[in-house]
Amino acid sequence: MNNYEYIIAALPVLQPDFRGSLDSGAVIDEIRSQLSARDNSVLDMLLKGWDPDSLDEDFYRKAAASGSPFIRNYFAYDLQLRNAKVTWLNKALQRPEGEDIVSFGPEDFDDLQKVNSILDTPDILGRERGLDDILWQKIDDLTVMDVFDLDAILGFAAKLKIVDRWLKLDEAAGRELFHKLVKEIKENYTI
Repeated sequence: MNNYEYIIAALPVLQPDFRGSLDSGAVIDEIRSQLSARDNSVLDMLLKGWDPDSLDEDFYRKAAASGSPFIRNYFAYDLQLRNAKVTWLNKALQRPEGEDIVSFGPEDFDDLQKVNSILDTPDILGRERGLDDILWQKIDDLTVMDVFDLDAILGFAAKLKIVDRWLKLDEAAGRELFHKLVKEIKENYTI
């Protein structure tokens, strides 16, 4: 188990010329089948973070205590990004400051100005795309030195969830993100 090189080398099975919808669940299942139980539990933590009902203070505390650097850093950033969105919405909707904020983790958010600029645009779809682009870049930043390890797989899985989201929202935009992911894999993970 945990032959990360093999798993990562197999990821380009995701072909850029696919037709129809992407079955991200099948891709995740294939990855899971090659991971140890311990690594699958780390992947579970990542995937749980894509379930809005799970994102409470307890979840973020568990993520912060994770032995995985990717999980710790990704969810610290995710929390800051979500709190920035809620703060912006509170202001836009004239709700009390601090309402619905998960007040755990780092207070300073380096990308706050970028996030606010994106949120200030009138195009709702453009906002979502911009926020996902920031998240995509953060994933790249977190995995830049990870080539054949679990963090590279987790980064791929997080990007796959972004692509899957866009396929469900907008097929053309999702297809574009999917092509970007496949291109990055081919460029960065060739053996």
